[in-house]
Amino acid sequence: MRDPEEELRELAASGLRRSLRRLESPQGRSVTLAGAGSCLNFSSNDYLGLADDEALKSLYQTHIGRLGAGSGASRLVCGTMAAHLELEEKLAALKRSEAALTFTSGFAAATGTIPALCGKDDIIILDKLCHASLIDGARLSGATMRVFPHNDLDRLASHLRWAAEKRGENTRVLVVTESVFSMDGDLAPLAGICDLKDAYDALLLLDEAHAFGVLGPQGRGLAAALGLEGRVDLQMGTFSKAAGLSGGYLCASRPVVDLLVNRARSFIYSTAPSPALAATIGDALDLICGTRGEDLRTVLAAHRERFLPGAPSAIIPVILGENEAALAASTALQERGFLVPAIRYPTVPRGSARLRVTLSAAHQTEDIDALKKALGEVAI
Repeated sequence: MRDPEEELRELAASGLRRSLRRLESPQGRSVTLAGAGSCLNFSSNDYLGLADDEALKSLYQTHIGRLGAGSGASRLVCGTMAAHLELEEKLAALKRSEAALTFTSGFAAATGTIPALCGKDDIIILDKLCHASLIDGARLSGATMRVFPHNDLDRLASHLRWAAEKRGENTRVLVVTESVFSMDGDLAPLAGICDLKDAYDALLLLDEAHAFGVLGPQGRGLAAALGLEGRVDLQMGTFSKAAGLSGGYLCASRPVVDLLVNRARSFIYSTAPSPALAATIGDALDLICGTRGEDLRTVLAAHRERFLPGAPSAIIPVILGENEAALAASTALQERGFLVPAIRYPTVPRGSARLRVTLSAAHQTEDIDALKKALGEVAI
């Protein structure tokens, strides 16, 4: 039998062992690390700085007093409260879709949705750099999987031609990609993907996790920014990034959402999120879509341009290659008062270990300049 301690030693020897880092403060522009003091926080996906927003905290407390702390059970048993339905109605209207369904996390949205829609007689075609939740969802489905090189439209077309030859009368072909890729910060060639999926009668699932709240009119995402919302069959995302809270969602046609209610195991067999959380997410959506949200996106866009002119998103990788180099650079930055994580395999491909810098509207201009200076000092 394998010895867990030996496995841990092997991970440590290859620079891949991880450990939990305790924070003694809320998420925000800066965080306090246990035993290490305060650091400017360039590690969080809190793109609009709402995770510790005073207005949202106050609303959350009000909703707990009004709605209680818990939901009691899964929503098909006794957990569908008005706050959940109201949030889904608001979200569907925002995303220009017929219906929406919320999940406990983005991971649960992916691993519930994909197996609910696809099975052993279906075909799923994924971008090579899709998030682990999307890959796991595809694997759980039992469908035939094909992977195309990152953002390679020619290979996607080739896979779709293959699928067209193999498919039966009732075969679903599902293309899966992200709008903003979580470790590289680049954008999908969404118009080209839509053209191809339409040409070959496939469905498209677009994960907008890192675009929602940040890109497009009202922060609706990349599909909205490009005028393609009506051509994306399934829009997935989370409330754990720009919205500053937690949870996931899937927006689609009413029949698709109703099918998920009946088949998505991560929805059916999970206790519903707190109704107070659902109500607060609704408040966060109002904030994101309103004047304050637009102001925060303007600040964030200015930070992106200051840190790296032309950066397409708030995620900016600094690729170093070897695990040890990324770990050493992250440690050196922490010693200078900056929290910037080292990202290693299997989160990114072998040989592409990196620092993952994420920017937030909560940052100040001087924070951006200080990090750029520090990166130069650690001689990466």
